[in-house]
Amino acid sequence: MKKNVIVAVAVALLSLGAVQAQKGKPIDKKATPETKALFKNLDKLSKNHTLFGHQHATEYGHGWAGEEDRSDVKSVTGSHPAVIGVDFSGFSGRSPEAIRKAKEDLRKNVVDTYNRGGVTTVAWHFSNPVSPGGFYWKDSVSLPAVKYIIPGGEAHEQYKEILRGIGDWAHSIRGADGKLVPVIFRPFHEFDGGWFWWGKPHTSREEYISLWRFTVSYLRDSLGVHNFIYAFSPDNRFNTEEEFLERYPGDEWVDMVGMDNYGDMGRDRYDLATASRKLKIVSDYAQKAGKLAAFTETGLESIPDTTWWNNTLLKVMRTDNMKLAYVLVWRNDVRSPTHYYAPYPGHTSVPDFIKFYNDPYTLFEKDLKEIYRRKKFLGIF
Repeated sequence: MKKNVIVAVAVALLSLGAVQAQKGKPIDKKATPETKALFKNLDKLSKNHTLFGHQHATEYGHGWAGEEDRSDVKSVTGSHPAVIGVDFSGFSGRSPEAIRKAKEDLRKNVVDTYNRGGVTTVAWHFSNPVSPGGFYWKDSVSLPAVKYIIPGGEAHEQYKEILRGIGDWAHSIRGADGKLVPVIFRPFHEFDGGWFWWGKPHTSREEYISLWRFTVSYLRDSLGVHNFIYAFSPDNRFNTEEEFLERYPGDEWVDMVGMDNYGDMGRDRYDLATASRKLKIVSDYAQKAGKLAAFTETGLESIPDTTWWNNTLLKVMRTDNMKLAYVLVWRNDVRSPTHYYAPYPGHTSVPDFIKFYNDPYTLFEKDLKEIYRRKKFLGIF
């Protein structure tokens, strides 16, 4: 009897050790060396720094589009953002020719970023695959697509076909060194709101978790995609860790936890204490679970507050010794005179942004050295 107890204890300890050993690593045990290096180096850098990111930064900006090696951030600081946000929105719901062009354009963008030493994060404004309405929820038009596309749903095979297109693309993104480019994939974000068809009012907790787990499993295990880091990010509609994790699919299905928060950062109100407290919930959970953490979306449209970068954003992120891999602000529209979230030359917030750029805490693309290599990573030193 005693021997059986000893064996049982030993097995339990070995199992616990295996779980602990998996902490601080990508959930994909077959992740490419470059993907593992990116995960590890983001974790190391987040102890003292945060990478700055901008959505669609090199695709277009305030009054321009499609220019080689250009971004509004680079025009202001001399460096691209460290993190470039892109989107899989063009990968479905369009003509075959338009989808092919979207995939090729995005492939070039992601490879160029990798070759420069930068990092890519991919959102997915996924056009509703079973009804009109696009990625937004539109009353009387949209169908609650999650229940249709999860295993057992009538559009499940259609969803698998869309994922196969993403898988093929993931296998096509190779840098000048011949290596597959790692990307941070952030699907089905802001799910705690109701504005997207995958949002909380339109799908159950169980359906959402099923969708997440199937998506990761099919890409990783069936399609052999081993260059994705998977990021989970609600909006800011939580006040406790329990609420943050309400639709969390489990530690074995997530590499990075994040939060999108515009509301507390000046859009609806300036509530820096609340923004910091929510971000700390994210950071604390990441450290406890061996995950990366990020401020996955934020910003202030038009940046009317000329000191927003240091007096709001930096102040929120530097509260309570949080560890954040990156912060990303939203896009600069080509045509709109007001829809932009990063400064461009001549904008009134440029002096404050230059101060933000020069702060040792923030990292831009020029600051990154060998982020895809694990051997003696030197960071900015």
